[in-house]
Amino acid sequence: MNIPHLHAAFATLTLGVAITAGAAGPAFDDKFRQLDELLPTPGVTRNAAGAPGHAYWQQRADYKLRVTLDEARRAISGAGTVTYHNNSPDTLSYLWVQLDQNMFRSDSDNRKITTLPSRSAWQARGNDGVKFDALRFTLEAGKFAGGIDIQSVTGSDGRPLPHRINKTMMRIDLPQPLKPGANVSFNVAWQFNIPEMNVLGRRMGFERFKDGNDIYEIAQWFPRMAAYYDAAGWQNAQYLGDGEFTLEFGDYDVAITVPSDHIVAATGELQNAGEVLTSAQRERLQQAKKAGKPVMIVSQAEAQATEKGRASGNRTWRFNAKNVRDFAFASSRKFIWDAQGIKSGKQDVMAMSYYPAEANPLWEKYSTPAVIHTIEQYNKYSFDYPYPVAISVNGPVGGMEYPMLSFNGRRPVKDAKTGALTYSQAAKYGLISVIIHEVGHNYFPMIVNSDERQWTWMDEGTNSFLQFLAEQAWEDNYPARRGEPRDIVDYMRSTNQAPIMTNAESTLQRGANAYAKPATALNILRETVLGRELFDFAFKEYAERWKFKRPTPADFFRTMEDASGTDLDWFWRGWFYTTDAVDISIDGISEYTVSTKDPEIEKAWQRARRAAEPVSVTDQRNQGMPRRVDAHPELKDFYNENDEFTVTNKDRNKFAETTAELEDWEKALLKEGKHLTLVDFSNRGGLVMPLIVELTFKNGTKTIERIPAEVWRYSPKKITKLFVTDEPIIGLTQDPYWETADIDVSNNSWPRKATPSRLELFKTERDPNNLMRDAATPLKSAPTAAPKAAQ
Repeated sequence: MNIPHLHAAFATLTLGVAITAGAAGPAFDDKFRQLDELLPTPGVTRNAAGAPGHAYWQQRADYKLRVTLDEARRAISGAGTVTYHNNSPDTLSYLWVQLDQNMFRSDSDNRKITTLPSRSAWQARGNDGVKFDALRFTLEAGKFAGGIDIQSVTGSDGRPLPHRINKTMMRIDLPQPLKPGANVSFNVAWQFNIPEMNVLGRRMGFERFKDGNDIYEIAQWFPRMAAYYDAAGWQNAQYLGDGEFTLEFGDYDVAITVPSDHIVAATGELQNAGEVLTSAQRERLQQAKKAGKPVMIVSQAEAQATEKGRASGNRTWRFNAKNVRDFAFASSRKFIWDAQGIKSGKQDVMAMSYYPAEANPLWEKYSTPAVIHTIEQYNKYSFDYPYPVAISVNGPVGGMEYPMLSFNGRRPVKDAKTGALTYSQAAKYGLISVIIHEVGHNYFPMIVNSDERQWTWMDEGTNSFLQFLAEQAWEDNYPARRGEPRDIVDYMRSTNQAPIMTNAESTLQRGANAYAKPATALNILRETVLGRELFDFAFKEYAERWKFKRPTPADFFRTMEDASGTDLDWFWRGWFYTTDAVDISIDGISEYTVSTKDPEIEKAWQRARRAAEPVSVTDQRNQGMPRRVDAHPELKDFYNENDEFTVTNKDRNKFAETTAELEDWEKALLKEGKHLTLVDFSNRGGLVMPLIVELTFKNGTKTIERIPAEVWRYSPKKITKLFVTDEPIIGLTQDPYWETADIDVSNNSWPRKATPSRLELFKTERDPNNLMRDAATPLKSAPTAAPKAAQ
């Protein structure tokens, strides 16, 4: 309300509106200044709206590879041809190739920079498992002969090409500069030893079983073209372990030779089913295309019979994958295999799972349904899944994504009494969640191809947000770990943080910072700042604009603003560029009323208020005291018969003069009898957010007032907000649903609400009149649930 020309009758109201900030203090901190000084200048490749520009370009790399798994040596040997297409406007005299296996060399930077707990922590009791793992890793790394052995690099004419290996990168010098629009092919041969995942592995490796068999999950297994793009040139960050990958799209033709009794799961479509599958298996695959539930292609009994033997020969599986940025595969004679066909828009998709008997009964019940659920849900918020297969594999890797293929952990455990395999509630939901997450990565970053080596949050945070939405659609009260604002509070109030906009290798508390915080931020943006309709439209626009392309953070920020029609620079700045927290406090309440100036009303109200006051101790003790005027009535006059609240003609005349000068709308406002409440808010955490204020009225009703974050634009630390209501306010609560990740809810209410003690909560939980909560769901009496790190 802004009424600068109020008359005297409105003096109190004018005072209330004018109070918007405290006294002069530190220099003004504009939380709403634009991000122009932080974001790159738009251009012809990426425009100001956050979309690919009219001159956007992207490189391409096609691969024809053959690879052999040597089970006896646990080694890989491969060879193939790479065709690189220069779609840029630049002439290139050399190419950079990623050799990620070199991270496993004993002299790699990854090994050299690995640190152990501090000396004091090492000497202290506790964390013995962590210490042992760190020590074991350090010792085993020195024993393993890791790293990729490049045996040859030749041109299409068969002549050797000069090349130089720089740790996890290899430069190939071209005999002739590669001009814009041209392509070049080169041949490469290599080999490496496969690391044992649970000892040295990182995102790939083998797992050994007591029965003498292994499961191989093979990734980062061939020399892959490094990315060259408009915003960064050649991707030149070494592979240290945390920063993942950014790669070029292309077509893959891959021949995988494995022991003849192995089953292979891989990126792409199997091309020679008649050579590697039995007629029964091929028939079951056909049945699975139209089935309403998963069909067993290789049953548990069949897999367990196979794993008891050891074939002497080999068999080659051939796969084709179109327009993917990477290729991975898994191989084992232990694999059970199930499949079910679904529709994704116009695309027929085969959802499949591969797992050992040790993974049942958990995997056969939940894996493929979770794959299908992920595709159905992610399609709603982005685009239709475009590939022909979607695979979940159980092996040693806890969770890692590749195009059409993901490696996922979680298995049952043996019951101590019966010896039967059984799974806990945590294992069940952990499996469903990791499958949603890793299959979901097909969308981000396997299709929306962000640079993971630079910005972990662009794929992990975005994907964790969509995972949260998919989990909510699985069942009511799903025990999600990331997405709810209350679940990030402990991290937000901690001190050992880095901004979300931190390079992947420098990110502190990776699980909380790169997964949970951006996921929570996007959920708050959807639920509290924009609303679902605006957010969903903008997010889907971002996904459509950048599918099969390479967006940067600026492209995401700009697209979300462009498509929602909302300036969100304040939101990106606070949540992504700082470590500020949300802590909005209600500091003071002042109640005002608009005086009608009508003496008949005002003096009656004043008399009633006086009557409601407690009788003073002195007056109580003076009851019955002899009074002179009672003994001498002649001393009484007009003032003894009337009091200060008696309406006089003078009062009536003054009121008539005042109201004669008022306009009609002012007279009407005086008669309404509105209640004015001034509420002082302070921003103690530094991160500005909308005010969500629940008002409780004297008549028992409640209402929610939602005030945009721009309320802080002139005074980001302290503001006073006027609430005009019909009923008196008897209580206020800021953020009543805990939707902003406020780190201190104890200052969110007036009157102050005491946080229930642990004993009170214990009694409440066990009150027979209350329903017991699910044992797996954390008690959320206050936003203190700590986020768990995840990889």
